[in-house]
Amino acid sequence: MCAEPLDEKGVGGAVIDQDVVRHDRSAHPRLDATVAGWLADLLAQRPQVLLAIAGCPGAGKSSLAQDLVEMAELRGIEAVWLPMDGFHLADDELARQGLADRKGAITTFDADGYLATLRRIRERAGTVYVPSFDRAVEQPIAGSIPIPSSAQLVVTEGNYLLDEREPWRDVRDVVDEVWFCEVDDQLRRERLLRRHIAFGKDPDAARRWIETVDEVNATAVAATRPAATRCVLGLEDGAWVAGR
Repeated sequence: MCAEPLDEKGVGGAVIDQDVVRHDRSAHPRLDATVAGWLADLLAQRPQVLLAIAGCPGAGKSSLAQDLVEMAELRGIEAVWLPMDGFHLADDELARQGLADRKGAITTFDADGYLATLRRIRERAGTVYVPSFDRAVEQPIAGSIPIPSSAQLVVTEGNYLLDEREPWRDVRDVVDEVWFCEVDDQLRRERLLRRHIAFGKDPDAARRWIETVDEVNATAVAATRPAATRCVLGLEDGAWVAGR
């Protein structure tokens, strides 16, 4: 279940650096004090933080991840964003498997590769190069994000990071926390429509894709919300506040 805000002792009563927390709690214009404080607490407790952001399609996971990375960087902390979308199977492989019309479903990702990458990052044995996802071509771009072993914060985000199926369920054993990112459903669907149209679908095709693919995936993802450590609510103006 999504937890309430931390008390001054942090998770499990661990002692945290209150100077860091006080300094960081209002460190980003789009993050409210509670959400900023959650991240500050994590950074004060661990030499390296792997934070996962789960949420439905169109909920704003990428935006939240980038805002958290930006907040850390403003405080002089080395931080990197790792999108799970980079582990999409290529279109040729989706076509070979008969999944081209299901792109974005849980079976259309290289889940084992993603999990192995998180484990390599956790080992801090050297720079790990990970793929990004280019929405202009709707394809992963291999080796385009370097994650050095010195990175103090890695924020990864994707739809299925709280899913109970193998190997997704093992993600929670590698990362420190999983937050659930959510937004009003109507706003979420409007964002999806605008995104699909912007990247080449005509409006009718975009609406069909949302109803037959995105919303099917969203139903599955929403069911995983109770397993999240924290919940973050996105507002229409782009701000983020603590959810319940």
